[in-house]
Amino acid sequence: MIIAVDGPTASGKGTIARALAEHFALPVLDTGLLYRAVGYQTQLDHGDADDAADALAACDFPASLLGDPALRYETTGGLASRVSVHPQVRAALFQRQRDFANQPGGAVLDGRDIGTVIAPHADAKLFVTASAEERARRRHAELVSRGVEVGYDVVLADIHARDARDTGRADAPLLRATDADLLDTGDLTIGGAVQRAIALVEARLSRRSM
Repeated sequence: MIIAVDGPTASGKGTIARALAEHFALPVLDTGLLYRAVGYQTQLDHGDADDAADALAACDFPASLLGDPALRYETTGGLASRVSVHPQVRAALFQRQRDFANQPGGAVLDGRDIGTVIAPHADAKLFVTASAEERARRRHAELVSRGVEVGYDVVLADIHARDARDTGRADAPLLRATDADLLDTGDLTIGGAVQRAIALVEARLSRRSM
């Protein structure tokens, strides 16, 4: 069983994907972490995230980098959004994601092009979203709780910039698959969003088994 969870930054898709993986006893892959590793490796190499050649060279990052806490930094998220626009980078990481999805027993993957490109054959697909303002509020609260001094307006501007890059790139843009269930988490608690996600997936699986 393959479950695809897509959506924009700070929509809650990562939390939902991990909860689905636990509920259905499946391995989970945060595909955005791969792009964060490429972005961060580009920085470590003193390269330019907007340069396709520099970003492609960074795809050869060591596996140990995936455990680096720096990948969770807000600045690294921005780098990930920048390197992900390069078709060469997406091609380099494609097979790694496809292999994870197609492993025996299935998996849960979250990202921005799982249901459309990486696993269009997924058994269930969710497109998780919320308004830019709500996503910025969540991200701002998270940053403040970690002691990061940043204004809400700055976070909102970054959210808008990432959305523009993710939806506007020519290769594998962020969009809802035609057969993906929409899950707007804007007015939901974390627990409520998780329960709704489980219900949507179970309903989809039930329909497929008929």
